[in-house]
Amino acid sequence: TTQIKKVIGVLTSSILKMPKGLYFSNNHTWTFLEKSGKAQVGLDDLLQHIVGEVKFTNFKNPGDIIKKGDVLTQINQSGKLLMIFAPISGKVLEINSLLSDNPEILNSDPYEKGWIYKIEPTNWTAETSSYYLAEDAKSWATKELERFKDFVAVSVEKHSPAPSMVALQDGGELRDNTLSSLPDEIWQDFQKEFLTLA
Repeated sequence: TTQIKKVIGVLTSSILKMPKGLYFSNNHTWTFLEKSGKAQVGLDDLLQHIVGEVKFTNFKNPGDIIKKGDVLTQINQSGKLLMIFAPISGKVLEINSLLSDNPEILNSDPYEKGWIYKIEPTNWTAETSSYYLAEDAKSWATKELERFKDFVAVSVEKHSPAPSMVALQDGGELRDNTLSSLPDEIWQDFQKEFLTLA
């Protein structure tokens, strides 16, 4: 049934990819330490299912020093913006140039080809100690999806004079790429609720 649900565009936890060797932060970024000591950083699969296809703007440059919680990049969808914050501190070594020309790689392959930066971490152990790994990451993502469902119901009611079912499929399931059809005010609420590092 996973494939069928994917075809009709329903967002359920069964379609989420959460590889076991990655560290997931509560602001929907992930990081992975390569054998070389470089850390890859990207966006998690839940976030890309919520947002849909986006363009990236305001990249950092190689050589830039960043601190955990700094703005790493913005994602932009038809003028609606979300800021993405760094899950770790360090020096930017490389930007994934594929994302400028082919941002859809994020949607199709968020963990292999869809990384955003390679960073030389300066405080890896301390900064990743509270992140989610393996089964913990999967159960956290499932809870986040439920939290997002509640968020959509409340936000749509708050910002829309006539409650809209645009975000939901029949049966009350969330549509894939839910945020893409919702107004900027809801994007701003989503930024505060889901993308700010705790």
